[in-house]
Order: sequence, then structure tokens, then C-alpha cells
Amino acid sequence: MKTLSQTWFADGYIDFELKKYTLLAYLQEVSKYFNENKLYPQLSDIIFHYNNIIAFRENKKYLQEQFPKKLTGLQIEKLQVLYEQMIGDDDLMQELEEIINYSVGEMQATIGNATEIYEFVETKLTIYPVGLVPLDVNEGYFFLNEGSYQSTRVYWYRLSFFEKHDERYRSIRTEFIDSWERNLANTYESIKTDLIRSKTELPNPAVYTIETELKFPLEETLLPVAKRSLVRYIAKAA
Repeated sequence: MKTLSQTWFADGYIDFELKKYTLLAYLQEVSKYFNENKLYPQLSDIIFHYNNIIAFRENKKYLQEQFPKKLTGLQIEKLQVLYEQMIGDDDLMQELEEIINYSVGEMQATIGNATEIYEFVETKLTIYPVGLVPLDVNEGYFFLNEGSYQSTRVYWYRLSFFEKHDERYRSIRTEFIDSWERNLANTYESIKTDLIRSKTELPNPAVYTIETELKFPLEETLLPVAKRSLVRYIAKAA
């Protein structure tokens, strides 16, 4: 997949037409995946670039707080120094602002298209617990059934918390365990019993099932949306 450098809008020769075609080539590639209903990792990537360019436009002093896993200290320093240098160059600053304003609009449109797909998938998911829910729901399993419901994919999950800008967020780690063929013998309850017997480290796990009739790409769309939806479901139930 075509990608952008983390400081693409300020790299090399700063020319509106050049940066415009660089951006459009990237967005065309991203949109190709979205048109195939494949959201990730492309959606995460374009959102990063969008937030990055917005932060630069607003002359944020603390880029590292927003992008600790993406930008190195050297890149952050480069952006800050570049901004300070350009303030004194009206023509160059105007060219860069034109690039940024154009890019923001184009990225917003592409992100909007992906968001519509995400929200559509989200509305087609049904989540509910299997059996009794224990007090500790931060670790357990979820079952994912899509399309024809011919098989049940089972995942282990673990919720954790992190703080960012004085706000607390939940994150989720998952690991695929196995698939069970859907039949009269392999009910959700029987699969849960099998898991408890074989995974003794979780004698009383929280177990949820996520169902959808959609036959969208699993790894690129259904699983990422299901994971995020499960986090919200658990948080709301708590």
C-alpha cells in the first residue's frame, strides 16, 4: 500500500501541486481498500496523518503527547523548528497552509466514507453474554459468528486502562484460540464449558458472543469493529 511519511507535507520541496498529487495518490490507494469494505489498518493510518497535520496547523507544542508511538523526538523537533522558521517566510508559510488546508478537506472526506462503513457494521453486530457474568470482566473470551454462522471463532481478550490528557481509556488485547463448528452439540454454553475445562487459568471467565449476518472481511473489518464494540458494551454494562 502507498503510504505517507509522518512529515510528508513538510518534507523536501514544498509545492502545493506536488504535495496535492502525493496526497491524492495515497488517498486513492486507501479508498481502494475502503471500497472493498476493508477498514484496517488503513483507517488508523489516515486518522494518524489527519491528526498530525491538524496538530501542526494549530502549532501544538506537545506533539509527543498526542503521537508517542508514531513520532520520534527528532521528528517532533523537526516539525517545531520548521514551523518557527516558516513564520518568518510569508510566501513559504502561505504555500504550506494551502497544502494543509487542502489536505484536511480531502482527508476528512475519505475518513467520512470509512466512518459510514464502520457505523454500518457496528449497527449489524449483536452482543450478549453467555451464561452468568462474573464480577471481573476484564479478562475472558468472546465468540465471533459472521455470515452463515457455520463456525464460531473464539478469542481470548484482556482489557486494560491507560491515561491520556487526564482522561482514562480502555484498551483490549486479543488472541485467537480456535474455531468450533456450529451444530447442535457445539452450543455457546458447551463451548464455554470446554474452555473452562481446558483453560484452567480462567476458572470463571466472562464470555460474550458477537453475531452478525454480514460477510465482510474478517481481519480488516469485522474483527476490529467487534473488538471496539465489545469494549464499549462492557464499559456500558459496568
